[in-house]
Amino acid sequence: MYPKSHHLKTEILAGISTFLACFYIIIVNPAILAEAGMPFSAVLTATVLVSAFGSLMMGLYAKNPIVVAPGMGINAFFTYTAVKGFGLSFEEALGTVFWSGVIFLLLSVFKTREKIIQAIPSAIRHAVSAGIGLFICFIGFQNAHFIIDNPATLVGMAMFKDPITLTFLAGLLITGALIIRKVSGAIIFGILITTALAWPIGRWWGDASAINFGVSTLVNFTGFFSWPDFSLVGKADILGSLKYSYIPVIFVFTFTILFDGISTFVGLAEASGLKDPDGNPQNMRKSLLTDSFATLFAGLVGSSSGTAYIESAVGIEEGGRTGATAVTAGLLFLPFMFFSPLLSIIPSIASSIALVLVGSFMVIPLTKINWKKPEEALPSFLTIVLIPFTYSLSIGISFGFISWTLLKLASGKISEVNPILALISVLSLFFLWL
Repeated sequence: MYPKSHHLKTEILAGISTFLACFYIIIVNPAILAEAGMPFSAVLTATVLVSAFGSLMMGLYAKNPIVVAPGMGINAFFTYTAVKGFGLSFEEALGTVFWSGVIFLLLSVFKTREKIIQAIPSAIRHAVSAGIGLFICFIGFQNAHFIIDNPATLVGMAMFKDPITLTFLAGLLITGALIIRKVSGAIIFGILITTALAWPIGRWWGDASAINFGVSTLVNFTGFFSWPDFSLVGKADILGSLKYSYIPVIFVFTFTILFDGISTFVGLAEASGLKDPDGNPQNMRKSLLTDSFATLFAGLVGSSSGTAYIESAVGIEEGGRTGATAVTAGLLFLPFMFFSPLLSIIPSIASSIALVLVGSFMVIPLTKINWKKPEEALPSFLTIVLIPFTYSLSIGISFGFISWTLLKLASGKISEVNPILALISVLSLFFLWL
């Protein structure tokens, strides 16, 4: 246990660190859902409400240092598949989010999600942690525009001599040095120092217009205040979303958030040691209930599904171990219903540093996988690489489940496969088929 003298300060710093690592969702989620015809300002308000509600519930009820907010990826599914692909109105799509939350809640109340987590083999758990580490590192490099599109090779590195790249690498080095020297709040200081280093870009040297929506300066002040917009609250078409043709949408919402949440809880527990005596994520049932309520709440207030955030690893690495970390982050979301313009001050290259560095810490469980046992090593490897390569937690863990089950069957060891895991493997195939 941590000494009481350092406990509260550590938890608060951890909460601030986590918030700074994931505050981008306040701007990015409205930008994506606005493509579905939803008012940007109203989605911003809904995003803050979901993030604050979910994180506060996670901290006060589940007592875990995990932030809950609208999930990336599932918001893209909401806009580009549910609304633009299946032809749902955004009100009907919000209704499908609500019903997926109801299903989550039932699965959690009847402990189905707990049984799924308990059925996951230890090797896959370690692989999920490492896969998430690579995933958030990849996201960090992308958000910093260090890794960029390359038509010939799919991805590539930005120009090394570019001021944005050099500033990002300088911030990464400085923050890494602060962590090595065990400076309290190292990640926060790293983000602030990198922001200061980025101020001259577009003013004294370089040009950020190519990555900053045509604005040449990377660090910008756009004002203090904006009024919240509650026009999407209660707009979900709960009954209209129950059409037979919309069942696949509800299923994908349910499956994706189910396994994104499970992957996050398992991965964070493996990386941090936040486990109960049975080796499962601590306070698991209450955490899963929180995840469920966040999704149900999201549909009611006007956002895509809420889920546990892998960026919570930033705060955990800073020493966050209790619900106080999530409460701190949750409270920090609330003012930005009124002060969202202030978020533009911190550039993406600054917040991305936290994701890259924490990603490196999350691959530690790789040493616990028996790499000399092929029927365990191969599914673990697929899980690790497919999470970042497909940009999806649910796809990565689905291939882990399926390959684990099939290879155990092929090696004559099907008796070692938990029946629940076998069923989940079949459902995973159905999910991938859709």
